[in-house]
Amino acid sequence: MLHTLINSPFYSDMNTLLLILDIGDDIILLQDGVIAALKGNLAIEKILNTNKSIRIYVLEEDLIARGLIKQISTKVYLVNYNGFVKLTEKHKQQMMW
Repeated sequence: MLHTLINSPFYSDMNTLLLILDIGDDIILLQDGVIAALKGNLAIEKILNTNKSIRIYVLEEDLIARGLIKQISTKVYLVNYNGFVKLTEKHKQQMMW
C-alpha cells in the first residue's frame, strides 16, 4: 500500500499509521507532510523502527516550495512527480493521511 501523508505529522494520526503499516508498504510525503522528512523528526524514526521494510519518499518540489530541501534526513528518498507516478503504479491501494 502507498501511504500519502499530506498533513504535518503533528496534525496526523501517526499512531494509527504505524499500526496499519505492513511489510513492503511505501510512504510518500507531500504538501505539509514533508515536515516529517526533516532531520531529527521522530515520525521518521518511529516508522523506520517498525522493521517492516518501509521506504519513505518525499516530493522534491514540495520541499523546495517550503525552503526545506537542505534540511531533510538522509533516511528518506527524494522523488519528483514522475517518481510519484511510479509509486502510484507500483501500489494498487493508497491511503491518504
